[in-house]
Formats: sequence, structure tokens, C-alpha cells
Amino acid sequence: MKAYDLIIIGGGPAGLAAAVAARDNGIESILILERDKQLGGILNQCIHNGFGLHTFKEELTGPEYAYRFIKRVEEAEIPCLTDTMVVDLEEEEGEKYITAMNRKDGILTIRTKAIILAMGCRERPRGALNIPGFRPAGVYSAGTAQRLVNIEGKMPGRDVVILGSGDIGLIMARRMTLEGIKVKGVYEVMSSPGGLTRNIVQCLEDYEIPLTLSATVKEIHGKERIEGVTVAKLDENREVIEGTEEYIACDLLVLAVGLIPENELSKGAGIPLDAKTKGPVLDENFMTDIPGIFAAGNVSVVYDLVDYVSQSGEIAARGAAAYLSGKDRGEKESNEVVAGENVNFVVPEKIRRGEKEEVSFFLRVTKPLKKIKVEVVQNGAVLASKQLPHGAPPEMIFIDSPVGAQGPVTVQVREV
Repeated sequence: MKAYDLIIIGGGPAGLAAAVAARDNGIESILILERDKQLGGILNQCIHNGFGLHTFKEELTGPEYAYRFIKRVEEAEIPCLTDTMVVDLEEEEGEKYITAMNRKDGILTIRTKAIILAMGCRERPRGALNIPGFRPAGVYSAGTAQRLVNIEGKMPGRDVVILGSGDIGLIMARRMTLEGIKVKGVYEVMSSPGGLTRNIVQCLEDYEIPLTLSATVKEIHGKERIEGVTVAKLDENREVIEGTEEYIACDLLVLAVGLIPENELSKGAGIPLDAKTKGPVLDENFMTDIPGIFAAGNVSVVYDLVDYVSQSGEIAARGAAAYLSGKDRGEKESNEVVAGENVNFVVPEKIRRGEKEEVSFFLRVTKPLKKIKVEVVQNGAVLASKQLPHGAPPEMIFIDSPVGAQGPVTVQVREV
């Protein structure tokens, strides 16, 4: 049975950044396990630019961003097993055991002292939407459509309707337009867009692609191949407004209806999950409630920028180094982190530190706001504040703050 000090499950942007940071923080025995044939994760099919503005201070495509970290992993001679699926993880008397499989080695059992979960997220499927109709060809998630066009070079259809205004859906609206596919419209059930403002402008407005808010696909038509959809407007309770139905002929429906952190392994290991983020409950080192198991990237909460994903991997790696050195074994009593006024969720959800040290908080607001002040409050004192020109639910907000040893911490957002 092979043994390592640290195993990272997932070789996407979070896992790669975690591996590099772990080596920089003195961890020598590291292994990356990746289920795809190559490292890089979802970035490999994101051929558009806009990545790396925070991390590298320049605009890169997804593959370029991934390569920067892959090269650093290779230079550090960090081993990885690709095309390898992790099926189980267990803990026994402080030791952690991972069961994985691949074609070359069959079933593997690997012992490790610490684990960083970096499995990313998955798309919400059609089955979760309860849209009436048969199951015809031509209905794809946005990520699958992206892979077909960008990786496999295939044309999935000629006329497309997109349901959901998440970033992948917006980006695919532009990408398919450039490939000659007619985008007949983007429909969003919410009253505000689900993607970043820059993507609304660059991917829809610049190409005169219509966006309809408070609307949904009511029915899918076609048996063997999709022939069209019926769309309809929604009221404030997200109920269909009778009489607003409209039939749109199309041979392609793309679903960009949200991402879900990939946490089957976490659930199987008994790691508590946050009801808001759908990811593990984390402390300031991104350690879960099981000491020695950390989570980074979209497996913990769906980020909007890959730079934040990489940053979370670095935080988890520093936490793993502290755990392996004995500096932080997850034994200190924790203080709760509270999502205050206008805040939907905060990561981390608790603080274990006993001294006043900097903690990185990631949060999202509950509704669109203008001219906001983000505040970190403990025992009635504002420990840190940050003013921003606006706040929107799709956009992650980041703030660093010193935190004391005693008392719950509240993160709140106020309009100013």
C-alpha cells in the first residue's frame, strides 16, 4: 500500500494551485488524483479569454491559465495519476485511506495523512427542472455543449434556445454565434441575470442576443430530435403567466441552470455540508469538520472567478501544512461566522484561531445593491471594511480581516 503525506483529489485549478502551494509550504510527499485524461479540469475547454487578471495580472484563456500551474507542478516534480477515479475515502485512527481505480493499476488503496478535496462542481441536469416533454436528442447542458464545440469540434445544432443566464450559458451564446449557430434567445427564471455583468455585455449585448428575464421553457417539443420549445413569462412566485406562451422552433436547447459542488465523496466520508453553499462546512484554513481533510475550489462553493478558486487552493494547502506540522490539528474551539445583513453566505463558516490573525472571507449578496460597504464585525467592533461600487448575487466578494479569539464573527453588507 502506497502512502503519502498529502493527497489532492482533483487536478483542476484548485487542485493544481493547492499542489504548488503545498510544496512551497514544505510538504514533500504529495500525490494528485485526476479522473480526466489530463490535468487542468474544466479550464481545458474554456478557450475564451478573461482568466488570470488577479493571479497573473494579464488576460489568459482557460488552457493558458491551466498550463501556468501544470508547468509549475511538473517543475516541482509532483506526481499525479490521471484517468483515475476516486470511489471512496475513509478514516481510521487518524490515518486516511483512499480507494481509487484506473485501467492500468486496477483498484488502488492509498494511505495518507491529509487530503484536499478539489473535485469541482457539476451542472444541474434537465431531470432537476421537471420540464414536460419527451427526451429527444439536442438537449445539452452548457458544459457539454462547450466540450462538443471547443474540444471535439462538433456542431450540436443550427438554431438554439438557452435556458439560464449563468456564465457558461452566456459564454456559449457568444461561442455558438461565432460558429454560425443562431441563438434565438436566452431565458432566465430570475428577475436579474445569473452571470457576471461583463459577460452580459460581451456575450449578449455585443452580439444583439436577446435576454428575457422572469421567463422559462415550459415545454420541450419533439420525440426523436428536439423540434422546438414553448417559453413563457413568470410572475413574482415563478408561476407561469397564462397567455404569455410562445413557441420557438429550434433543434438545440442548452441548459445553463446552475452548478452544484461535487460532494458525493464528502457525504460518504461523513463530512457535514453547508445548506447554503452545498459544500463542506469549513474553518479559516478550509479544513472540514474531519481534521486533516480540507476542501478547495468549487467543491466548497461555486466561485465566479478562477483566481478565487486558485486562492482557495492555496489557503487549503497552507492549512494542510499547518496540520501536518502539528501547528493546527483542528482541536481548538470554534467561533461561528454569521451571514449578516444582505449576505447570502460566507466562507469560511467558522473560525478556530486563538490569536488575532488575518482571515480571508468569501461572500455573496442576496440581491443587487449599489454603493456598498462590506464589514466584518466581532463583539460590536468593525474589524475590517471595504467599499465597492455595487454588489450582485452572481459576483463573489472577497475581504481580508483580523479576527479575535472570542465571539462570533458577522459579515454584513450595507448600502452607503
